[in-house]
Amino acid sequence: MDKTRQSRRDGGITALVEGFFGAAWFGWGHVAPPAWLDPWLTAGSVVALLVAIAGAVVGFSSPASTAALNNRASGRRYGIIVGVEFGLAGAGAALLGVFGQPDYIPVWICAVVGVHFLPLAPVLRDRNLIPLGILVTATAVAALVVGLTTSAAPSTITGVGAGLSLSSFGVLALVGALRQPR
Repeated sequence: MDKTRQSRRDGGITALVEGFFGAAWFGWGHVAPPAWLDPWLTAGSVVALLVAIAGAVVGFSSPASTAALNNRASGRRYGIIVGVEFGLAGAGAALLGVFGQPDYIPVWICAVVGVHFLPLAPVLRDRNLIPLGILVTATAVAALVVGLTTSAAPSTITGVGAGLSLSSFGVLALVGALRQPR
């Protein structure tokens, strides 16, 4: 097994996670979308969940011994990165709520999620996390600008942008996993 590439299991689990969170972001986009966008957000959620289900089937039917997190050091690094992500996301969301800016909570969380993909890329042996991180972070910046300058809800912008990005990269991970030997 090439230690610089994702295994079939890793690709499947990546598709599971990215599909699941893609659906969650599309769901968050439902907070205040224009009426015409609502069915598209629902369709995006359904497609993202199908990606997640397919990823789960591929990932969990592949040997666990091939996973990037199959050693203690990688698991520890992963835990630290995700722990810092959750801490920053929660603290920022709390502060935005306290200061009366709850509409910008999805912007903050989207930015934190985008940035967290960058240090995860080498841990998970997934170089696709770098462009995904850039896209999700850019979505947060766009949502901030659009939220400050128009009447569009920041949650709509983050929902569409992060949902599309995560779901698309979930499909790429699934295709990559299916190309790997069993």
